[in-house]
Amino acid sequence: MTADAVVDLSGVEFGYTATPVMRDVSLRVEPGEYLAIVGPNGSGKSTLMKLMLGLLQPDSGTANLFGEPAHEFDDGARLGYVAQHASASKEMPITVREVVKMGRFPHVGFGRLSKSDWERVDQALDTVGMAAFADRRVTQLSGGQRQRAFIARALASEADLLVLDEPTVGVDAESVEAFYDLLASLNEQGITILLIEHDLSAVTNHAERVVCLNKEVYFDGPTDEFVDSDALGRAFGGAASVVGGAE
Repeated sequence: MTADAVVDLSGVEFGYTATPVMRDVSLRVEPGEYLAIVGPNGSGKSTLMKLMLGLLQPDSGTANLFGEPAHEFDDGARLGYVAQHASASKEMPITVREVVKMGRFPHVGFGRLSKSDWERVDQALDTVGMAAFADRRVTQLSGGQRQRAFIARALASEADLLVLDEPTVGVDAESVEAFYDLLASLNEQGITILLIEHDLSAVTNHAERVVCLNKEVYFDGPTDEFVDSDALGRAFGGAASVVGGAE
């Protein structure tokens, strides 16, 4: 008997109106995988992510998260989410340590953190290389530092799944490479990585598995096979290359 899949979609159909956004999507993510979802603008990448996390329910088909219907899953400690730009953080007058502390709330509620909770916070800050910035306000961080702080929050919660929605938009090139090195290290420690990314070269350099999407799945398999396939041209209408990247 194998462990439950982290994500298991079967025959998922979804539309915001009469126009379908997802057509017969089936997708299974096993524990410890490093998977990237790529596709052109409007292809349904963010919708797929919301279906996976239970933020939307399929019109038909099933979406399970850790073996439960995704929309009923309520163990927030197992999930870490890093949004594009982490834009909500830009106006928060709180420190990096306070952001990371939020990761312990699923375990302790809003009560006092124990010594072991604070140790977990400090360990998360060390892991992402942000210990030196612990007392700095989030508003004073660069884009790359802000994303690391939010990954540290997920680590403090002891998340099994880390979902990142175009996390390197607006982050300088040097910080992007360090960011992906961090993700690889976390994946080696057993955390499942689910990445939505517009930078195709970053995907092919770092992810182990690629799902190419444009309302339906055009490719799902190992990254090297994706590079050699014609799925990219079919999904993007011939307008993209792996080497050049695409929006």
